[in-house]
Amino acid sequence: MVRRVLVTGGAGFIGSHYVRTLLTGGYPAWADASVTVLDKLTYSGNLASLAPVEGGFTFVHGDICDAELLARVVPGHDVVVNFAAETHVDRSITGPDVFATTNVLGTHRLVRAALEAGVGVFVQVSTDEVYGSIAEGAWTEDAPVSPNSPYSAAKAGGDHMALAYARTHGLDVRLTRCGNNYGPYQYPEKIIPLFVTRLLEGRGVPLYGNGRNEREWIHVDDHCRGIQLVAERGRAGEVYHISGSHPLTNLDLTNRLLRALGKGPEMIEWVEDRKGHDLRYALDDSKLRALGFRPGTDFDEGLAATVRWYVERPDWWKPLLGGER
Repeated sequence: MVRRVLVTGGAGFIGSHYVRTLLTGGYPAWADASVTVLDKLTYSGNLASLAPVEGGFTFVHGDICDAELLARVVPGHDVVVNFAAETHVDRSITGPDVFATTNVLGTHRLVRAALEAGVGVFVQVSTDEVYGSIAEGAWTEDAPVSPNSPYSAAKAGGDHMALAYARTHGLDVRLTRCGNNYGPYQYPEKIIPLFVTRLLEGRGVPLYGNGRNEREWIHVDDHCRGIQLVAERGRAGEVYHISGSHPLTNLDLTNRLLRALGKGPEMIEWVEDRKGHDLRYALDDSKLRALGFRPGTDFDEGLAATVRWYVERPDWWKPLLGGER
């Protein structure tokens, strides 16, 4: 039975949702778990996202690249769930060094610390973007990686490093890859919170290229339930896809957000396409569904609830913006 869980990057969007759910009984098999959150608190890490469960976990302010810190923090934990990563593609194009450092070197140091500490299970949380772009169909877990951005290349590097520890040392590494997430507490640089908060401020929304780039969308709660299922029932050395199976072009998504906030198409600001912009992602999640996974959040309902959250919580997102826009 799990006693101690270390969640790295637990103050970020997906990590904080996982921690809040774990500490409020959302994963019954781990109801007795004690939780340590390790987070560097970069611009996208926010302790306010953990306020609903304040006092229910041990917090360590630190970097997964800090080997000495990891040597003190990791021992004694039964499971490590690694959400810690730099994740924004645009930032990786203009400032790639931190992506290589955190996503590759940081993952290496964390998985090495887990091996040396005798951790039982290491869950590496990753992304569909490592595969590149797919014109039709969907990737299975044995598809070759072919990343096109510094972000996805760094994530692929970290994935390979974690899986190498499984193959070389026998560490129980389980890797998840997921599509685009949405939900509350997401830093307003990704498309949904960025566009919603800009529209709430009466500003236009910058849409890349012709808006035809297609993504699969999954609510953060479904993603975290998939991660938990892998942590509980996955197999060592295996990769698992977590798919919301709700594809939308960026233009379709933008139009939904405009309608939700009573705005018209004149609010779209067409901008030059992103360098190396992948056209389409799609994941085959049959492997995880065989373990019993099913997305539980209807996309239309989940999107409406997410928009309402940002409408009602300017106290959370406005302080984050500073002078960034």
